[in-house]
Amino acid sequence: MEFIIDITSSFWFQSIVKLILGFVLAGTIGLERSSWNKPAGFRTHALVGLSSVLIMLCGEYMSKEYDIDPSRIPAQLLSGIGFIGAGTILRDGFNVKGLTTAAGLLAVTCIGLSIGTGFYLGGIVTTLIAYIILSYSYKISDKLDHFNVIELQIKINKDVKEVLAEIEKCITKCKIEIKQIKRQNEDKTDNEEEIIRIIGQYNKKGFKKNELLKNITAINNVSEVIEE
Repeated sequence: MEFIIDITSSFWFQSIVKLILGFVLAGTIGLERSSWNKPAGFRTHALVGLSSVLIMLCGEYMSKEYDIDPSRIPAQLLSGIGFIGAGTILRDGFNVKGLTTAAGLLAVTCIGLSIGTGFYLGGIVTTLIAYIILSYSYKISDKLDHFNVIELQIKINKDVKEVLAEIEKCITKCKIEIKQIKRQNEDKTDNEEEIIRIIGQYNKKGFKKNELLKNITAINNVSEVIEE
């Protein structure tokens, strides 16, 4: 009995348990991100969480062997994780994508550090709360947020000014507030199509996107309409 207690209480056994638990908890968050096809999925989150546990264990090991402050290494990790998070953030027009995934990476880093220190309850509870936030918060936000942004890329063959006026009428009729209109190739030749990019804001309630796209496509000299 004492032999088993000695093994389970040893640094090496607890290190293995912490590494496995950190992998499972961080991987759980990663699986949720993978289900939404986010840039950082299961493998990224699992590796970050596992590495965080290892960093904390390294600090604990060095403090025992060399009497070094164990908090120095984890502090550097929290600073460095920002570079990975920044790699998942993308700007697309008025929209910024990847912030939630970057925050998720920070969360699994903290989960890994808590498991590495032996604060199991904090790591497990944080994993459960983070999973609930990522999986179900959009249902609440959809009910509270009544506005959304639409981005259209429209190809026009000729008579751009006249066609653009017709497009504006269709958009205004659908109660969309135009935020930006940009002509991407104003120096086109007579035989080239011109691409118009329009960004607008609309009220989700009662908005019929298919009807808008159908009406714009029906305008003469409009060859293609793409929602971005």
